[in-house]
Amino acid sequence: MNRLNLTLACGDYDRTAPLATGQVQPEGIDLNVINLPVEEIFYRNAMYQDFAVAEMSLSSYTLIMERGREYVAIPVFPSRSFRHNGVYVNAQSGIEKPSDLVGRVVGAPEMQLTAVVWIRGILAEHYGVQADSVSYRTGGLYAPGRVEKIAVAPDGVDISAIPADRTLDEMLVSGEVDALYTPRVPPSYTRGDAAVRRLWENCGAEELAYFERTGIFPIMHVIAIRRDVYEANRWIAQSLLKAFTKAKQIVVERSEETAALASMLPWSYLAARQARETLGNDYWLYGLTGNGGTLETFLRYSKEQGLITRRWAPEELFAPETLSSFVI
Repeated sequence: MNRLNLTLACGDYDRTAPLATGQVQPEGIDLNVINLPVEEIFYRNAMYQDFAVAEMSLSSYTLIMERGREYVAIPVFPSRSFRHNGVYVNAQSGIEKPSDLVGRVVGAPEMQLTAVVWIRGILAEHYGVQADSVSYRTGGLYAPGRVEKIAVAPDGVDISAIPADRTLDEMLVSGEVDALYTPRVPPSYTRGDAAVRRLWENCGAEELAYFERTGIFPIMHVIAIRRDVYEANRWIAQSLLKAFTKAKQIVVERSEETAALASMLPWSYLAARQARETLGNDYWLYGLTGNGGTLETFLRYSKEQGLITRRWAPEELFAPETLSSFVI
């Protein structure tokens, strides 16, 4: 049987590295892995459907699925992240607690970014800051000219783009926006500019409290197969799921090794143990089982924020071949 040649575009992660090196090979597939910044992957897939298989924003995927279904996802989640750390404020804005955001001007790179959907949903559900209680300004964080890849226009929400020659980072420093919701760290914060701080300076403690309250480790991205590729070879959905799972397990098994550290972080083995003890043994779980509640929460947030038109069920997101397995 001839092996199928496929290109996978994804970020450069420890959990996908065994696929890039060839240590793990999907059954029946010769996989060409291209590591790119996720923003480039998302843009090229949303605009041009460049890649046969690609990492995709969960939010973008749900919008694409609802509008055209050009892609079919498998329940592999290459990116998960708590997002309390992604709320920044101008230090002179007077914003000291979440409720102070109400009535303010908030920057966001794009309204439909998965991280921004999570932030708005968490603020609404757990802190009483409704998504439509602030005004939004969208645009580039590091460079001018960013636009929404997938246009959204939620009813009753004040949204406008920032000037074409400006960035959200400089507008946060100047106070032209009071706060910022973002998955990436603003350059001003990285360089220690006193004009910018996190809303929750001890964001780790806030995120831990959120996990203890909800059991949610937010899912950011999925792996999606272009529909024409999937329809021609539907077996690849299960083959890829198995390969991604095996690649992740290799990293898990090395994470607490002390003979030669897998990471440059000196105490990575301690951090790995702490993560397991706090979040559970398989806290970076693939598959629908065990992830349904997290996905349901995200889909509810997306519907409440006017991004999708109905509450999709988690199982509707994925190739049916990946939702069950044989038993001997």
